Amino acid sequence: MIENIEIKNFKSILDDNISLGRLNVFIGENGVGKSNILEALLFASIATTYNTVDADLLYTNGFRVCKPSLLLSSFKGKTQSTSIDINIESNDGRIINSSISPEDIDSITSKWIKTHSFELFMAMMNERKQKLPFEEIWGEFENIDKLDMSFKGTQDYKALSNYIIYTLNTEALRGIPEFQKSRKGIYGENLDLIINELTKEELAELKEYSYSVSWLSDFFIDEDDSLKKEGYKLNYSKSLLYFRDKYMQAKNNLFSSENSNEGILHVLFYLSTIISSKTPKLFAVDNIETSLNPHLCRHLMTKMSELVKKHDKQMLITTHNPAILDGLNLFDDDIRLFEVYRTDLGDTKTRRITLNEKMKHKGYKLSELWTNGKLGAISNNF
Repeated sequence: MIENIEIKNFKSILDDNISLGRLNVFIGENGVGKSNILEALLFASIATTYNTVDADLLYTNGFRVCKPSLLLSSFKGKTQSTSIDINIESNDGRIINSSISPEDIDSITSKWIKTHSFELFMAMMNERKQKLPFEEIWGEFENIDKLDMSFKGTQDYKALSNYIIYTLNTEALRGIPEFQKSRKGIYGENLDLIINELTKEELAELKEYSYSVSWLSDFFIDEDDSLKKEGYKLNYSKSLLYFRDKYMQAKNNLFSSENSNEGILHVLFYLSTIISSKTPKLFAVDNIETSLNPHLCRHLMTKMSELVKKHDKQMLITTHNPAILDGLNLFDDDIRLFEVYRTDLGDTKTRRITLNEKMKHKGYKLSELWTNGKLGAISNNF
């Protein structure tokens, strides 16, 4: 699991250090840099995996691509850095250190090249515990193709390499082809595939949560798409996912994702992504409350807090909905809430929000504390 991320010179983040848990929720005003935190981890993921970063890799992974001069922090009164520096530490102490510099700071299609610092060299020596001549280790360090840090090959390295930011789109979830633009399914377009690849035990676990949608009797995958021929959907959707409404007559209670409400699609996506053994171990969700009833938001977060532990997943979440917070148990160290804000100089900072023991049994709702200004993360301009 990723335990700590240090970000320097990335967009609005000049220098910030975030200690992560299993489930991490970021709140704050619009435009303070919540999504920048998610993207910084994605930038490091791509750099670590490919040792280079380009516009195509960024775009296909859901990154908001812009000129390097806009990605590199550029605050008034400060000299703009020539590199983005992101250090990631796993919970067993392994460190991956990335310093990424653009070949052309003014070209939006410029490649970014990963370089390595002396600190990385020292970490490599300490990790390996090899008694080789300094020149031999230094020569290997300089040759990036032969770099073989102990971090690589571990489960944490694999998790970082497969990191995804999900920004769900209802039409993509419904399987509409025009919205199927990402091979990784970052908009939710692979929902039916995720469900279809669940093991028997995983599918049974997912179906345990059918109660969270009051009208839902059952859902299933029509693998050969035969129901389309029977007129249950037009050819607008490629999704093979179908639902049954328990309130309708048996002869008329079946409908496709194309005709479903958006809430059930979002709920199934989040739950199946956590439960599935084939989905990323480390992922983020931007604006998780989209299309969800506030009461459902609270219940969903409670269940997701349990599931990420059970299935060894790690999530980063942004939200603007106070109801999301009411599903969080902040007395569990695996569950963490962060305020994201900008300082007087304009740079993004994070602050972990904790509750003291006196508040544990007083029945305070985090949603009320937030909306009343007790947690920060609200605007003071109006």
